[in-house]
Amino acid sequence: MTTSTPARHTDADAQAPTGARLLFPGLERLYHRAEPCLYALLRLAFGIIMLTHGLPKALGIPHGSMADPMAGSINLIRNVMGLPFAPQLALLVMLLETLGAVMLAIGLWTRPVALAIAVQMAGICYALGPTWPWIDRGIEFPVLMLFLALYIAARGGGRYAVDRKIKYSL
Repeated sequence: MTTSTPARHTDADAQAPTGARLLFPGLERLYHRAEPCLYALLRLAFGIIMLTHGLPKALGIPHGSMADPMAGSINLIRNVMGLPFAPQLALLVMLLETLGAVMLAIGLWTRPVALAIAVQMAGICYALGPTWPWIDRGIEFPVLMLFLALYIAARGGGRYAVDRKIKYSL
């Protein structure tokens, strides 16, 4: 993505990214200018949401209906997913939801962190899918987080990311 200003277009040339003509062509410049900021805010919000799940695990404080979120993660990994090394995997989840969340929010190692979160969300969807319907405590949230993480992994940090400042990207 370049940082130069967009070329001037006539009303007839104004098109949405899909190739469809904009109903209000005058909004093209606003969309073009707002997009990098809004993407940075999306990445920041995603990181904050992940952090709200990681901090209770890291600090050993209750979260929602879980008195001990770390024990809940260990239980999910061991008894629902049937994976070995549940305490170690729960520690990795906690690190991803804390350190990884901060890295994602500021745009540091954005693609690998987002990809790791996507893998985690896919695991959660797999584990909870059979018992959680789409409504009434459904899995919409982890599914949305999975696809948001995949989008961020594909897109990278964007204009307002540490990755761009240090000229690093995977």
